[in-house]
Amino acid sequence: MFGLLSPNPPGWGGNLLRGLFHSLQIALGSFGIGLIIGTLGAYGKLYGGPIVRDIAAIYTTMVRAIPELVLILLLYYAGTDLINRLFEALGYSRVDISGLVAGIVVLGFVQGAYATEVLRGAIKSIPQGEIEAARAYGMSPSLMMRRITLPAMLPHALPGLANLWLIATKDTSLLAVVGFAELTLETRQAAGATKAYFLFYMAAGALYLFITLFSNAIIGRVEIWARRGMPSVKEAH
Repeated sequence: MFGLLSPNPPGWGGNLLRGLFHSLQIALGSFGIGLIIGTLGAYGKLYGGPIVRDIAAIYTTMVRAIPELVLILLLYYAGTDLINRLFEALGYSRVDISGLVAGIVVLGFVQGAYATEVLRGAIKSIPQGEIEAARAYGMSPSLMMRRITLPAMLPHALPGLANLWLIATKDTSLLAVVGFAELTLETRQAAGATKAYFLFYMAAGALYLFITLFSNAIIGRVEIWARRGMPSVKEAH
């Protein structure tokens, strides 16, 4: 059933691996977009004007209040239709938006709301004396962000960001409802064709578990690197 090379009868292992590859593509892309949106949103909430703060607050509140599946359906179908209507209004022909691109953008939009709050909390954890010293030294906002804010907030943000990455890997399964061939949809098709439901869903669970364990190992190394020179939790006590 899992044969990768045997064409007779065809195995489903290749389909599961292809779905896994698509899931990782979506997770990486959406996590990256979420970080960009989250950084802008966090700075907007902390340092923006009243309008910027209100827009950021509405965005994070709505995304976190509406179930992710509803948001995915709304953005995936209504969003792509809105883009095509805009193109038609401007005199251009309709475009066929790739399911991969649409999935990355949709999940990235959702991730951005949660990343905003994670990064906002991490920035607020930075001692104000460091920020005031940078301003007194005459650093521009962009230079202060690169040299002070980002390095200082990273250790505080990593646990929350690591959790968001793991959520992103699992949220890719929600795209199965819109017919995108990620791991969950490939698994469902394989199980339906072979009637070996337990076998294939256990295989999919094992693949998701492998992603989590591998991610945890990488995240652990990144946390050690980010906290270099800082006292450990035991030392702090």
